[in-house]
Amino acid sequence: MDLADQSDERLMAAYVAGNETAFAELFHRYGGRLLRVIRRQVRSEDDAREIVQQTFLHLHRARHDFRSGATLRPWIFTIALNLKREYFRRRGRRPEAPLDLDGRNDPSVPAYDPTRHERAQAVRAALASLPPGQREVIELHWFSELSFQEVAVVVGASVSAVKVRAHRGYGRLRKSLSAERPIGANQRGKRGIPGEQP
Repeated sequence: MDLADQSDERLMAAYVAGNETAFAELFHRYGGRLLRVIRRQVRSEDDAREIVQQTFLHLHRARHDFRSGATLRPWIFTIALNLKREYFRRRGRRPEAPLDLDGRNDPSVPAYDPTRHERAQAVRAALASLPPGQREVIELHWFSELSFQEVAVVVGASVSAVKVRAHRGYGRLRKSLSAERPIGANQRGKRGIPGEQP
């Protein structure tokens, strides 16, 4: 069985059945992605890596609790998000670092571009001004590319509540960024804010 071709859920079932290589494949699929998500708010690279490691340790410990027929991706993100919240709760403060929208910490992003950096700073400031519930939904939906159904599972809300938070959050972002050049407007290959008119 070629594990790379298997769904996340089949990999998890194989891991529960004792296939440790399936766990390695899950780490390969999600380790880097989770690190990028966590690193957006956790300033320390070591702390971000520790949260990702703890996520997979929790996944390992709770592997027998994974329900057949459930979707794995929101479960992994729920674990990571809860560990990130715990990290900040222990420190008694809000997230330390703004989102890394200019990609300086992501080797897959092209070299530093001052114009892109300015746009990223504007988006960072606008995101930081959002209420935590709206910001969290936008981070999971837009940056982590989770569906609204998956975001609902992660944040423990209904799909309609998540959509309302996203709609309000994106609206606030548009309003906040309206004085700036619209992010992604009329630029091929660039993503703008969902619902933004070119």
